[in-house]
Amino acid sequence: MKIDIKSLSESELTVQLRELGEPAFRGKQIFVWLHKGAVSFDEMSNLSKSLRELLKERYFITVPQIERKLVSRIDGTVKYLWRLRDGNCIETVFMKYRHGNSVCISTEVGCKMGCVFCASTKAGFIRRLTPSEILDQVLFTQIDAGAPISNIVLMGIGEPLDNYDNVIKFLELVNHPDGLNIGMRHISLSTCGLIEQMDRLAQSNLQLTLSVSLHAPDDATRSRLMPINRVANVEMLMKACHAYFQKTKRRISFEYAMIDGMNDSNWQADLLAEHLKGMPGHVNLIGLNRIKESPLQPSRRMSVFQKRLEQHSVTATVRRRLGTDIDAACGQLRRSAMETGKERNEVMRNENLAKNRSGRNP
Repeated sequence: MKIDIKSLSESELTVQLRELGEPAFRGKQIFVWLHKGAVSFDEMSNLSKSLRELLKERYFITVPQIERKLVSRIDGTVKYLWRLRDGNCIETVFMKYRHGNSVCISTEVGCKMGCVFCASTKAGFIRRLTPSEILDQVLFTQIDAGAPISNIVLMGIGEPLDNYDNVIKFLELVNHPDGLNIGMRHISLSTCGLIEQMDRLAQSNLQLTLSVSLHAPDDATRSRLMPINRVANVEMLMKACHAYFQKTKRRISFEYAMIDGMNDSNWQADLLAEHLKGMPGHVNLIGLNRIKESPLQPSRRMSVFQKRLEQHSVTATVRRRLGTDIDAACGQLRRSAMETGKERNEVMRNENLAKNRSGRNP
């Protein structure tokens, strides 16, 4: 089987090129080509033809295809639906800010976490993305947008820490000075609270920003919203967060989707503030994205909840909503495409049945 060459680090490439009898600098040359967006070995003009042919025999280059691309007329946000080598689709969102351009990327095809307010999990979990497939979202979004990306948010489809090893390898690749060279402090990684992986990440001390999807400060509410809470409850999660801060000295951001009548009461704001004592944290209040199968509604008390937290000296901001006219929320576009595909397949199946019946009964 051929090897996914873009998932290799520069040092791994160098070792493999040496084993092929090539000088060490060939590894860096190939690495640079790949991270500039080369889609074939034939583009690598500073390599000999014989080496390019050898590379074709041993390796393949991942190149996602744009299945759909939606551009917001409101704020210029761009949402991509990428089709991968195996036909699966993932989402990426390109966002423009005053401080630079950000990209929100997926780490898995589907999600197994089952959060009731998220569209990503409704279509089920398929597989984990490779380091190259995660990197491609940054690389080819930047190429298509024609604008440099300065910030990365791992908050798209999938739970990043469920794909721990591949995500860590991606971070190594995207941070490399011969690649895109995006600094760790410009990267945010979101988790619903996989505690063992959070501890591993803390030991790596990568200096990225950890975002924890909390969404409720009490076990009763959080277990209704997020099945992961039945495995690791709020107390265990907050203990892991405090340990993470003590190890990295990096402030944690807590994501909190505001749901009407469920997690937006004054006592829940007070309890949330209590959890954050002794640890500088930032609460990111998020307007709930409606899902057609869900009865959950956006909270009408967001400003009240925010002020309540601020009275406890907790930093709380309301997330700016981008791309509201293009299904920019996580998982919406992929689900739409999957439903359209199902409808198209059903139409074709019915047409074929009609043709068969017509052929049997002229």
